[in-house]
Amino acid sequence: MESGIFHTTYQSDMSLRRTHAQKIRIILFLLFMLAFPFFANRYYLTLANQVGIATIGAIGLNILVGYTGQISLGQGGFMAVGAYAAGIMTARMGLPWWASTLAACLVTALVGAIFGIPSLRLKGLYLAIATLAAQEIILWTVTHWDAVTGGVDALVVPNPTLFGIQLNTDFNFYWVIWALAGLTAILTINLFRTRFGRAFIAIRDQDIAAEVMGVDLFRYKLLAFAVSSFFVGLAGALTAHYRSIVTWERFTVDVSVLYLAMIIIGGLGSVTGSFFGATFMTLLPAILTNLGRALKTSLPFIDSIIPFVQQATFGLVIILFLVLEPEGLNKIWRNIKDYFRLWPFSY
Repeated sequence: MESGIFHTTYQSDMSLRRTHAQKIRIILFLLFMLAFPFFANRYYLTLANQVGIATIGAIGLNILVGYTGQISLGQGGFMAVGAYAAGIMTARMGLPWWASTLAACLVTALVGAIFGIPSLRLKGLYLAIATLAAQEIILWTVTHWDAVTGGVDALVVPNPTLFGIQLNTDFNFYWVIWALAGLTAILTINLFRTRFGRAFIAIRDQDIAAEVMGVDLFRYKLLAFAVSSFFVGLAGALTAHYRSIVTWERFTVDVSVLYLAMIIIGGLGSVTGSFFGATFMTLLPAILTNLGRALKTSLPFIDSIIPFVQQATFGLVIILFLVLEPEGLNKIWRNIKDYFRLWPFSY
């Protein structure tokens, strides 16, 4: 019987999908994603688009927190940089949506690297407070720099088009979002097969030992902030083009906490976990809202308490995962795969 996974060539050992089961699963997932928009209604397409954007942002945050071990509470602020940069370049400078999106990613990477400078001297809680300060500084700048951002007023972004096709419909933008989400996942997986990714992981495991081995901590910590912020900026830019309107309320500290919860629940240091966490934390409020509507006729008072139930459930889920399964949904998924791979032998 099969007692392990063995490789006879370097090519098979270095492949992204090493077994036939992994290849079959990814093919089935791709077929599902290709067929889904043709059968889903507008509501489910909207949820799918929100999951796709959240997945990109969660992967970006996971690069910094899960893979490099640098705690960040500035996710909402960095997404705001990406959204406002893309919106301003499109609405006021006349750039096409794809060019403004790329430029917004680069701008966000630069801002992230600047706010990553304190990471050389700060760790743990102190670094978390520094990134929280970055969140507040960015939001204060957005709401008070009237000449550029419009202050507290909404920034209207022109509808994105490609070859004359309007993209900001749920069906059309679905392909853009999930194509970029797939590209983000592939780039991130391959990043951690390079010396840069291995340096990030070495810093997470033990930064002093990494420095002794020759890893330039300052360089790689700034690079981690820049790479993470690049993908976070992509999520912000896609939000701007998809919604066609940018407001500062979308990027408060609550958003930073939400994305941190995504990678904790999904699984730190895992691209698959980022997808699981983004899906779970995006669909959970929708499920609770639909459940409240279904019970509204029999329990009229439930409408008024649904927001509080959502907040309580949000906190409870985080606590339960931290206590019962610290490695998140990705660990549960690995356990399920191992069970079927080893069945009927429990060991």
